[in-house]
Amino acid sequence: MSLGTTAVAPPRSGLSPRRRGLTATSPFLRAAAGDRPERVPVWFMRQAGRVLPEYRALRATTAMLDSCRNAEMVTEITLQPVRRFRPDAAIFFSDIVLPLAAVGVDVDIVAGVGPVVAHPIRARADLDVLRPLQPDDVQYVSTAVGMLIRELGETPLIGFAGAPFTLASYLIEGGPSRSHTRTKALMYSDPELWHDLLGRLAEITTGFLRVQVDAGADAVQLFDSWAGALNEEDYLRYVAPHSARVLAAFADDGVPRIHFGVNTGQLLGAMGAAGADVVGVDWRVPLDEAALRVGGDRAVQGNLDPATVFAPADVLAEKVRDVCRRGAAAPGHIFNFGHGVLPESDPGVLAHIVDLVHEF
Repeated sequence: MSLGTTAVAPPRSGLSPRRRGLTATSPFLRAAAGDRPERVPVWFMRQAGRVLPEYRALRATTAMLDSCRNAEMVTEITLQPVRRFRPDAAIFFSDIVLPLAAVGVDVDIVAGVGPVVAHPIRARADLDVLRPLQPDDVQYVSTAVGMLIRELGETPLIGFAGAPFTLASYLIEGGPSRSHTRTKALMYSDPELWHDLLGRLAEITTGFLRVQVDAGADAVQLFDSWAGALNEEDYLRYVAPHSARVLAAFADDGVPRIHFGVNTGQLLGAMGAAGADVVGVDWRVPLDEAALRVGGDRAVQGNLDPATVFAPADVLAEKVRDVCRRGAAAPGHIFNFGHGVLPESDPGVLAHIVDLVHEF
């Protein structure tokens, strides 16, 4: 596959004809709908790249956001782990801050740090940069999704986007934060500005996912990576309405909606109630307990500790089986890690985990 400049095709509207057939046959889509397919479906967060030498070679001279803007590179990176691990779904290769950059925010991915925002949002005037995202802003996304649909065959494609709260935390803090002090200070001190900010981010996130769904994505995952910094009361008051707005925008599209956050054991029920069909669970809460917290009427996704890949083979196998056994407590279960693949992971071990899950 050539990785030069790609001619851009306009986004397609309406449901993908491919999706309607896959709904009945794909283990991933069936589990997301609360069904029990013949095998437990599995995919990995951050499976696109990181641990693969072919990914590192491809990205050796290309900045992260530039790689996300190259449709052919996005296609190749998304496909690499599908070839290696044979998961039951592919995750669209992108970055959480890409839609912010697309609307004009001065943001970059700094190696060893993460997203860094040149001019953090601290006052109402700072909202002016956050205009609605238009399909033309990310034409490379619809092009890449179209290319992937043709390449993936019977493997579903999951669309990718960051949730309003997590995007807000980057914009307010200016980069990654452990305490989210500035974020919470603005949230508590100026609720009107806070809700205006998250409302704009909800619109941007919805627009970014809409491009992917209209181009043929089979499911969407809303990553609220930092929502675990909040208690349930604050989450319900300051965050849930905006995530619910994003998820509701796809209620009639026929695509499963996955909602995931890290360290969100206290929020699992609220995250499901925000409009998720599937609630992602990190490794801190046993999956059968998580299913109870979610409410028993939604599928769950997770939740092997990513560090388990470094365990002895017999320990790894038992932990994989334990997750599968506990996942049976929910109407549907999609196996995954409880967060992203660790960069030091052995690709061979990841492929072995897929085999273990499929043999369960």
